Amino acid sequence: MQRAVLVGCGAMSKAWFEAIRTIGDIDIVGIVDLDVERARARAGEFDLATAVVSHDLATVLAKTAPDLLFDVVVPGARHATVAAGLDAGCHVLSEKPMAETLNEARDLIRRAQEAGRIHAVVQNRRYIPQIRRIARLIRSGAIGEVTSLHCDFFLAPHFGGFREEMRHVLFHDMAIHTFDAARLFANETASAVYAREWEPTNSWYRQGSSAAAIFEFSNGTVFTYRGSWCADGLPTSWESAWRIVGSKGTLLWDGYDDIQAEAVTSGKDGLFSEVVAIEIPPLDASDRVGGHLGVLQDFIAATRGGSTPETVGSENIKSLAMVFGAIDSAETGRRIEITI
Repeated sequence: MQRAVLVGCGAMSKAWFEAIRTIGDIDIVGIVDLDVERARARAGEFDLATAVVSHDLATVLAKTAPDLLFDVVVPGARHATVAAGLDAGCHVLSEKPMAETLNEARDLIRRAQEAGRIHAVVQNRRYIPQIRRIARLIRSGAIGEVTSLHCDFFLAPHFGGFREEMRHVLFHDMAIHTFDAARLFANETASAVYAREWEPTNSWYRQGSSAAAIFEFSNGTVFTYRGSWCADGLPTSWESAWRIVGSKGTLLWDGYDDIQAEAVTSGKDGLFSEVVAIEIPPLDASDRVGGHLGVLQDFIAATRGGSTPETVGSENIKSLAMVFGAIDSAETGRRIEITI
């Protein structure tokens, strides 16, 4: 049985508590939140009467000596929370984003390496079944080498609150999910980006609700992104609508359940090569799915001697760097080389 402390009891924490309960063999011995009553409410909701509840993380870590720390705090508190957990000898799983700056992310990677502990990030959307199936098909070579990826993200949510006041809201708050999926599909690291943001006349956001970006990957693959959070009518899914072009064929995904692929045959029909439909592979028994649960399963398995989770900090920083590269490009109007 592993001992764990969970920090941050806002709305997102419920998904964490539920996933932890599903996995089992994890004893939540401490719950931390600046609002102690909110922490007590979560303890009551999940029958954690013996957990130490406090607003002070250092005190809880000292009292409970946990093996694991689950970080569900606001981004501004992330670096201090993760650093405290690693310093206390914990393996740490964090909500996204990994950090507020690349320098903070680099520091957390260094701290985890020096502590000999795992620090991973809940990049939960790469664990949805459709993304796992698409990645499996690409790895099979059925459409050849991926040469370009293109996605559209168009929604019009009225969140209210902090998002509508954020700068670079689309890139900073949402696009990392799409960028991370592109990195998974391409199986490469982004090396450069050119991006632009704009504010349509109907926008209810402060800045950055609409954006476009062109990414270059290290192997020459190109990824184009078009998106808006104030595009009423005919919405895409939250996962975007995708076209993935390979050297031998193409895959389309509507962001929901419809995945189609075609590959070139040996013949030609006039101007064009003949193509044949490709069956999309089913999930494999080894595939992790389930959003938070999938990430948590990988993380827990790693802390128990399994393989390194795919969202470990040293990997997730590559997706975070795409976000900051796009923001830097949008601010300067220049093509930006992406460094990790």
